[in-house]
Order: sequence, then C-alpha cells, then structure tokens
Amino acid sequence: MSAQNASNANRTGYKIIDVDAHISEPHDLWTKRASGKYKSRLPRVEMVDDKKAWVVDDGIQLSLASPSSVIHHDGRKSKGLEFLGWQMEDVHRASWDMKARVELLDATGLYAQILYPNVAGFGSQNFMKVKDDALRLACAQIYNDAMAEIQADSKGRLFPMALMPWWNIAQCVDEVARAQKMGMKGIVMCSDPDSIGLPDLGCPEWLPFWEAVDASGLPVNFHIGASETSFNMFGRAAWPSMGWSRRLALGSAALFVENSRVISNLIYSGLFDRCQNLKIVSVESGIGWIPFVLESIDYEWLETGAESEQKLSMKPSDYFRKHVYGCFWFEKTAPMKLVDVVGEDNVLFETDFPHPTCLFPAVQEHIAEISVGWSETRKRKILQDNAAGLYGIALGS
Repeated sequence: MSAQNASNANRTGYKIIDVDAHISEPHDLWTKRASGKYKSRLPRVEMVDDKKAWVVDDGIQLSLASPSSVIHHDGRKSKGLEFLGWQMEDVHRASWDMKARVELLDATGLYAQILYPNVAGFGSQNFMKVKDDALRLACAQIYNDAMAEIQADSKGRLFPMALMPWWNIAQCVDEVARAQKMGMKGIVMCSDPDSIGLPDLGCPEWLPFWEAVDASGLPVNFHIGASETSFNMFGRAAWPSMGWSRRLALGSAALFVENSRVISNLIYSGLFDRCQNLKIVSVESGIGWIPFVLESIDYEWLETGAESEQKLSMKPSDYFRKHVYGCFWFEKTAPMKLVDVVGEDNVLFETDFPHPTCLFPAVQEHIAEISVGWSETRKRKILQDNAAGLYGIALGS
C-alpha cells in the first residue's frame, strides 16, 4: 500500500499522525555506525548472567535486551509479563524494522509516526551510567544519526525525536543545532537534570538551551519516565504486597500522571515569558488530568502568594493553551467529554506501539468510538493538523 493510499485506509479520511511510538533498537544500531575509537565501547548486546543485555564501555549494563514489544510475531498481544522474556525474533518485525513499520502504518490507517527510544531511557537518562564524557556524548549523537537516517529512508512517514545530552548544557545547545541541521523534527529532553546535581530546568543556567530551542522551532518532548526521578515502573507506586503484574499496572498508571509535575514546574518557572515561541509536548501522559491540574495551579498560584516569587504575565493555565500539548491513546472519557476544557488545539493522538497499553491492533476502532461526537474541524485538528503543524510534517496532496 502506498503512502497516498494510507490516508484512505482509515475511517476518518484524514492523514492520522501518531505522536508516540517506540523503536526496538536493532542490536547493531550503534556498533555499525561507530568509528574505530569507540566501536568496542558503544552500546551493544552481550550475555550477562545468562541473559541478553545492553552493555556499554567495559561491560556497564544499560538495560536488558528486551525489545519492549508486547506484539508477538504472530500478531497476538501479550496481556501479562510474558513479553519481558521475548527477544527480537519473538516480536512483530515492525517493532525494530522500520520498513515493516511503514507497512504497519499503512495496514492500520496511519500516515506518520513520531518515534521515541527504549535503550537510552525515555529521557536518555540511562546514558548517565557511562562515566566517560566523550563516550556518553557519542552514545547520544550516534543514536541521533541513526534516527535521521530512519527519517530520510521513510520518505516522510517516520520522525524519530533527537536525544539531548542533558548532562551538559553547552552540548545540548550544540545538539539542538545539529538536530535541526539534519532535518529532525523535535527533541527528547530529560525532565530532571537536578537528579545528578545540575540546576533544574527553570534555573538561569539553562536559558541558553531554551533560547536555542525557541529559535530552532523544534518542539521539546517530555516523555513520561524521562528521568531517574520520574521513572518508577516497579517502585513506590505499588504496595509491597502486590505481585509483579499488579506492580506493572499500578506503576504504568502512576507514570501517566507524573508529567503533571513537569508541566506545572515549567509554567511556574516563568520560562514561557522569556521564550515566546517554545512548544512543549507531554508525551504518553494522557489528557484526563489536564483540566484539574490547570484549575489547581491557577488557584494555588494566588492562594499561596506564589506571584511574590515569580511574576507571570498571564494566568498559569493560559501558558498551557499557548505552549503545551497533551497526547491521548486508550482514554475514552477525556477525549469524549473534556476536549473543550483541555482545548482542541492542544490535543494530539498516539498509539504507543509496540509498548504495553498500545492500541494495536484496534487503532481505527478506538478512534471511531471516541470521536463519534466530534465535529469535522475537531477530528482534523486532533488527528492530523495539530501534529502536522507542530512537527512540521508535510501532508502532501
């Protein structure tokens, strides 16, 4: 099926853009692009304690080598923890093969997809395990080089976001420029650099980075779990008496709302008064929490006298309307009942393929159910135009 026909493979007639999906990184992603200096030190898959694991440098373990895909190669979907034991040969080819991913877009009626990492962590926080500064930077840059290749090869269908070397502010500024030069459409940022002793993102030290992003026009994406602070899949979310399946369920649910903290801090920092064009995306966090959080940060801003610390030119919630986007996928209540409150200009659609909770394979069925009361204008904005404008995705004829 061609890209032209993909837009007609769904029930809406729009070129649906999926703003959050993941790539199961091929095992040679780094090594095949490495120079001699780093070839044996970059991320690679080795056996560690009888299990395949991603290691870097002299055997530092980044993560297990699970493809993080719940879609088996036979098309069935894991409903429990079975997928944690799957390897590349066990999962759907579109998890790691981006030619197959484009074919999957056609089969599920999607036009384009924004891609996020697995191995590096959702905010590239795993690279902090690397002690060599130059090697750590190479890990991020080679990943970005590979993602730029995927984007070019997909001919306008796949758009991976560029990782930031968030442990070094000056390197972040340089990587924003490099990502823009390579034609990439957005960046992935760690939500809590203060977790390693750096200033937090609202501090003046980060202003060169924010100004560089503001000038570039690239949106900054904060994926859930984008730092050691915010990633808590099996940690404090569940009571100790819970089994691992319940811990996964509760940890996932807790992760979705963690981004409310990140977005609220960005708004309270006064950043958006300094960077008038900046766009922020809260990725894989849903939208149901947004009305309550916006109402609460408006109320508490006045109730606590917070304006004595930081002057804002607008109400906190007004900055959300101008600068921030939320994404939904499995939700039903919020897309059907709360879009007017969130703002139809601030809502994006995602599938989270091939992760747990992803919509595969019933993407179009879900869209049809939640959009039944939407106007054509709303459908076009949420499924197509908001994302196309934000990420600069050409829709063609």
